[in-house]
This record gives sequence, C-alpha cells and structure tokens, in this order.
Amino acid sequence: MKEKLIDLFEYTYHSNKEMIKIISENISKIDDKTIGLINHTLNAQQIWNSRIVGEKTFEVWQINSFENLEEINHENFLRSIQIIENSDFEQKVEYQNSKGNKFENSIFEMLFHTINHSTYHRGQINSLLKQNGIEPLLTDYIFYKR
Repeated sequence: MKEKLIDLFEYTYHSNKEMIKIISENISKIDDKTIGLINHTLNAQQIWNSRIVGEKTFEVWQINSFENLEEINHENFLRSIQIIENSDFEQKVEYQNSKGNKFENSIFEMLFHTINHSTYHRGQINSLLKQNGIEPLLTDYIFYKR
C-alpha cells in the first residue's frame, strides 16, 4: 500500500509542478480564479498533511507568492512521503475543518482525499486555461504512467 500511495503522490507532485509551470509561462493570460485555484490546491495538501501531524495549517484560500509555489509543492510532497513512510494508515486523526467543525478520519482517508482533491482542482484549472486560450495539460494519471 505504501508504494502505491507514494506513486500517487509522485503523480500529484509532478502534475502540480507542470501546472505551476504552464501558469508561469502564460501569466499574462491567467485570471485571478486560476491563481486562486492553484494556491488552493497546494494549500489543501499542506492543510491535510498538517492535520495528520498536528502542525499549524495554511488558510484554505490564502494566496501565496507565486515564486513560492514550486517550493510549497515540493515541501508538500516531501511531507506526504514522510507521513506515508511513518504512519499507520488505519490510525484515526481528530481535526477541525476551516469552519471549526470537528471530524475524525483515518490517515489513509485523509491521504487519499488529498490526491483526489488535487486531481479535481487541476481539472478546473485546465478548463480555465482553455477559456483563456491556453492549451490545457494532459494530467490524467494514465498519461503520467505512459
């Protein structure tokens, strides 16, 4: 299971990196919604990692300096791998969402959600890129594995 999760986080890291690159290369055509979504995608991974390990989290919709997005993506990746390597996936973690509501989920559920959430928002970003005349990226997992 660990190897499969690591593979999925490598895919997430790679796809986020490519998304940051295409946004950077076309920054003059990029709208605020796209900037908000790429930040949210990275923020969410940081938030879920931090919930698992009990550290301070980013804000859900905070806008980070664009120059820091690659570093945030890399730090998220390393932290996710560290969690995978050192955690019991069945362990339940109590946390509060951004509205202050309390929940409990297993580490596996939280990690899987992170991957799925990133994929969802990259699809939204691709739609926005296309609307702004930018060729969307092929970020499907199967294309990554080819």
